[in-house]
Amino acid sequence: MSVRISPSILSADFANLERDLARISDADLVHVDVMDGHFVPNLTLGLPVVERLQQVSPVPLDVHLMVEDADRWAPRYAELGAFSVTFSAEAAADPVATARAIRSTGARASIAVKPGTDLEPYLQTLDEWDMILVMTVEPGFGGQSFMPETMPKLARAREAVRASGLDVWLEVDGGIGLDTIVTAVENGADTVVAGSAVYGGEPAERIAALRAAAATVALSS
Repeated sequence: MSVRISPSILSADFANLERDLARISDADLVHVDVMDGHFVPNLTLGLPVVERLQQVSPVPLDVHLMVEDADRWAPRYAELGAFSVTFSAEAAADPVATARAIRSTGARASIAVKPGTDLEPYLQTLDEWDMILVMTVEPGFGGQSFMPETMPKLARAREAVRASGLDVWLEVDGGIGLDTIVTAVENGADTVVAGSAVYGGEPAERIAALRAAAATVALSS
């Protein structure tokens, strides 16, 4: 299994986002965290900035919305041309309708669940999702420690996807480094968000190191 690496620009230099996007041109995706200061305490980027990132990014945008009223906002980010739009299960009144609205734009629809949120209801509608994001930290802040107690949920998602035969990606976000990427991939992740683990040094070297660490799982499995 080839693991996709999605560096988070939450760890980039916000004064030099175009430069820092160019530095991850060998990644698979770029993770764009949109926070509204309500659903989560932090405030980051909005529609105009994401639209500009879409215009200059060398890799597809993996937009992650941590905002209230996801039913309203998620389709609007998809309309900008994002490759994938993830919204929080806890912020959507009608997740399936929102996923369908995202897909109608040509974007991939993804749902995210907090560490304490039950995943089972969303596994019952697997055909509505292109990706499921299992948060491995509480959403809203970068630099948190990986929560290993989320791994049974990830493993359960992998079991359900395998049984369904559907091509649903499984993403993890939070606390990912050279050791925890191995744990995540062992439990079924195929798409991995990494912030400081990429931007904390030379991004190209860090991405290569994460790929190598993930590949040890594939080689041993």
